[in-house]
Amino acid sequence: MVVTLRKVVLVSLALVFVFIIVAILSISLGTADIGLMKILRGIFGEGTVPIRGWTDTDRVIIFQVRLPRIILAGIVGATLSVAGVVFQALFRNPLADPYILGISSGSAVGAILAIISGAGLGFLSIPVASFCGALLTILLVLGIARTGYRLQTNTLLLAGVIVGSFFSAIIMFLVSITHDERLHSIIFWLMGDLSLSKYNEIIIVTPFVIIGCLIIYLNAHPLNLIVTGEETALQLGVEVERVRRLLLITASLITGVVVSVSGVIGFVGLVVPHMMRMVFGSDHRLLLPASALFGLSFLVIADTMARTIIAPVELPVGVITAIFGAPFFIYLLRRKGV
Repeated sequence: MVVTLRKVVLVSLALVFVFIIVAILSISLGTADIGLMKILRGIFGEGTVPIRGWTDTDRVIIFQVRLPRIILAGIVGATLSVAGVVFQALFRNPLADPYILGISSGSAVGAILAIISGAGLGFLSIPVASFCGALLTILLVLGIARTGYRLQTNTLLLAGVIVGSFFSAIIMFLVSITHDERLHSIIFWLMGDLSLSKYNEIIIVTPFVIIGCLIIYLNAHPLNLIVTGEETALQLGVEVERVRRLLLITASLITGVVVSVSGVIGFVGLVVPHMMRMVFGSDHRLLLPASALFGLSFLVIADTMARTIIAPVELPVGVITAIFGAPFFIYLLRRKGV
């Protein structure tokens, strides 16, 4: 498939339209019965009052509960999808995802320590501790994998698995010694939790995600050449080591940033890139924006199901992504031979 700027723009606009539809449907669904027509009348109603027909309770539910949750779910879904594209390309491994380098485990250790200790940083305690855990993981993995000034892909992969396994053992230890109500918070966080989304968290993570995604997209063409083979990329003038190190660090950092506010949500970075690759091909100039924009809708749909499927009880969103992600990925393995 030939990728042109016009095609990238048209696909992006189509996926943005899909996300808007998904977001409006998601806002209208929940324990409180607001209804789709009431939402649409509020948005598109005539007159100078843009939210005609909404009560104060409706406004609180929509603007303080559901809207920040939808926005954060979209940001997390887009980020994990972009990071998944990068890891699968750099490792040339279809099973690679944002957690392959052990980042999720490192983030989880930081978050659990904050929950257990009751760190006194207010609403920022868990995100800050989780991000520090992710950063420590990245430094450990890069330090172990480095041979001189070079990063060996296979060594990096193994280092990620080893560090991730080490932190998983620490998580099991911390969970086993926690017996009060904090255990529930820990388990929910480990399975992905967007129920406490706040605008503050959105404001914190958005600049990191935008800058990171821009850096990655500006390297989409070099990434295409690296996928075809490192020697070919070198002959065509790509600084393979510099691009690989830059993309690995950037993808890892934006993953750590979103995991710090959402918990561990699996399969998004694994499934979404494959779905978009099946539809639009492997050119990263189109695959990256398509994965990011479809990742928005994918996680919003999953989170909406998590909070409505057995309402008023909520499921961790990671449960939904695993239930649908695992069979889909098995299907890909069996039918497409990825």
